[in-house]
Amino acid sequence: MKAPPLHRRSLSLRGSLPAALLLAGVTLHPASAHASFLHGDALDSLANGIAWVAIIIAPLIGIVAFWLVHILPEKIAEKRKHPQAGAIQCLCLLSLAFGGLLWPIAWLWAYTKPVLFRMAYGTDVVEPHGTTPSEEKPASEVEQLRARVAELEAQTKKGKA
Repeated sequence: MKAPPLHRRSLSLRGSLPAALLLAGVTLHPASAHASFLHGDALDSLANGIAWVAIIIAPLIGIVAFWLVHILPEKIAEKRKHPQAGAIQCLCLLSLAFGGLLWPIAWLWAYTKPVLFRMAYGTDVVEPHGTTPSEEKPASEVEQLRARVAELEAQTKKGKA
């Protein structure tokens, strides 16, 4: 089927053009517009409440978030049993005082393996109560040796008697 010529289609649109303009005019005609559902004193009270919340709550949330982010290296060092966790905690506190400038150093330090500590003590982790495993070994070895000596002395006394 052939399409009607262009001039015939344009004639058919002319009848609906005034209806479309009337619909657009009614739709776009502003009625009474209100910016808020509140009026007068209620609007002022709500604005004052929002202002006070923004003045008090927003800084508190910012301070708490800043503090929580700055203690992350300390928590990481404790979790990884870093032998220098106390020093990392001190650096985190200093970072709070210096506006966060030292925080990246504390973060990197918390993730490093302490090479000199490993050379000195044979391990790169520390026990939760603060002693190194090499400090515990001699104490338990000494106790084991004392118990063994006491056992051997008891055997020798039985053999002589």
